[in-house]
Amino acid sequence: MDKNSNKLFTDFPEISTSTWESKILEDLKGADYAKKLIWKTNEGFDIKPYYRAEDLSALSHMDGEPGQYPFVRGNETTMNHWEVRQDIYTEDPKDANFHALNALRRGANSICFQVSKIKTTRHLETLMKGICMGDCTLHFAGAQCYPDIVNLLSEFTRKHHMNKAAIRGSFDFDPISYLLLEGDFWKSEESDMEQVGTMIGLGKDLLPSMKMITVNGQYFQNSGSNLVQELAFSLASGNEYLARATESGYTIDEVAPKITFAFAIGSNYFMEIAKLRAARMLWARIVEQYKPVSESSMAMHIHSSTSNFNKSLYDPHVNILRSTTEAMSAVIGGTQSLNITPFDAFYKEPDEFSTRIARNQQIILKEESYLEKVVDPAAGSYYIESLTDSVAKAAWDLFRIVENKGGMIAAVKEGFIQDEINKQAARFSEDVATRKLVVLGTNQYPDPKGMILDKIQESQDNSTEEEEKNSKYKKLEIRRLTDDFDEMRLATEIHVEAGNKLPSVFLFTIGNLAMRKARAMFSTNFFGCAGYEIIDNPGFNNVDEGVKAALASKASIIVLCSSDEEYAELAPSIASQLKSSHKDLIVILAGYPKELVESLQASGVDDFIHIRTNVLEFLQKIQDKLNISL
Repeated sequence: MDKNSNKLFTDFPEISTSTWESKILEDLKGADYAKKLIWKTNEGFDIKPYYRAEDLSALSHMDGEPGQYPFVRGNETTMNHWEVRQDIYTEDPKDANFHALNALRRGANSICFQVSKIKTTRHLETLMKGICMGDCTLHFAGAQCYPDIVNLLSEFTRKHHMNKAAIRGSFDFDPISYLLLEGDFWKSEESDMEQVGTMIGLGKDLLPSMKMITVNGQYFQNSGSNLVQELAFSLASGNEYLARATESGYTIDEVAPKITFAFAIGSNYFMEIAKLRAARMLWARIVEQYKPVSESSMAMHIHSSTSNFNKSLYDPHVNILRSTTEAMSAVIGGTQSLNITPFDAFYKEPDEFSTRIARNQQIILKEESYLEKVVDPAAGSYYIESLTDSVAKAAWDLFRIVENKGGMIAAVKEGFIQDEINKQAARFSEDVATRKLVVLGTNQYPDPKGMILDKIQESQDNSTEEEEKNSKYKKLEIRRLTDDFDEMRLATEIHVEAGNKLPSVFLFTIGNLAMRKARAMFSTNFFGCAGYEIIDNPGFNNVDEGVKAALASKASIIVLCSSDEEYAELAPSIASQLKSSHKDLIVILAGYPKELVESLQASGVDDFIHIRTNVLEFLQKIQDKLNISL
């Protein structure tokens, strides 16, 4: 450090935390510190307004280096390599092969196939035609019997004289996820869990570089869990597989490296980074209890997918923005592979444009943002290191609760896992309905002209549907945050498609300029969530002028937009005139002047909208009045 640098730093003496806190309290002027500045997360722990170096002093994971136990800083020692994975959705082998080759030519180096229709080596030949298996990783999902797929792939490598050790990738074998999603085991608990050992044995003998078991933590988040639940339940599932396989006679060094974890990455940017860092730390400590010989056996392999839970049907291009920040979280968090779900996958089969965008999002992070060039860029951040510790502690506590219930399968049978996730999902839904949690383009700032009905495609899966079995246990329900809003807005589109008039909302703006503009904007966003036409106005000089325009508009809903002070005089006259001319008009007031509510209702105001209104419930009630339903 040169002289000028030394002089510069002496001009800024260190300030103690107590001094900072005193200044903050002074600036708060008596306001509650915790309410104003402490963020209470969905996971239940507190986030401080700032962090300092002293916050790191008590953290146990700070001594680890990249590639070393407890692997908080990642499995790599020099570069942050990750695979650009593209999931192929079609089950037809020939079609899947076409899409895979196209993806590999355009930047992907990892492919996931749906293999429910792969029954013979001939099918596999069609699927793998032209693909150099040593140059990319291959992942296989959707199989009815994974040992059969392993044997087919092994036979394929022998036939083509391939080095079996060079074949890398994974099998989506996850009987616990099947139990959660289907409410029962595939055959029986004993048979399904016996296959855990079978898969480990097959992998050891036939495909030594393939991951044979996948812990699909993504299903937890995509069902509405918070990220601590996703992490804790994933660890519990992984531990269940470790226990079953080692009980079958395999060593921990044979089992642990054969497991991969698949997490969903949501839009809580820093928390998701911390989640992956905490996941590696906790998994290393779990595997450590089995006494591995090799330290590398304690390294968690992570695949990440952008979350489906927070993606919207309407204004779908916003999904590109969401998935970009999610991809950054996954990469900075140290994922080994990443799949970005195309933005339009939630209403149609992704096309060439959307899949290309999804691939290029990752390639930009690699080639233009240089995130591949540095290991653990989050290291040393007071905030992220503290978050990593908080997430780890909370997840470990929940993991122990599951273990005390007898492990993951026992907790699923009891319904504990499903109930805990359903409770969290209900909280998320309530937050979206009241706009405490904003989903841009859906419950806030919707595009009123955005239509999706004619773009929705029916599933192209023509496979024979299996006879649905009666569920023995509670199922985990995959859902999206915007499902209820999307259904409501689709109902509006279907209503119009059937030949009915699109409901319109007339904004009766009058009085105080600032207040009428603010409430008109609020009302536009509010009713735009249902896809209604919004008729805005610059403002009326008097009541009679506004009433005449409102009636002439033929709108179904009239929203009064003014100030609370002016409502006392203006609103009764407006409402009574509107109702006397058209008794079926729905008259809404933007705001909630408590002392006037009863008198306004008596004059003809039907309801009130304000910042505490449950938007979803209110609009569903309006839909019922207008006879709009799916």
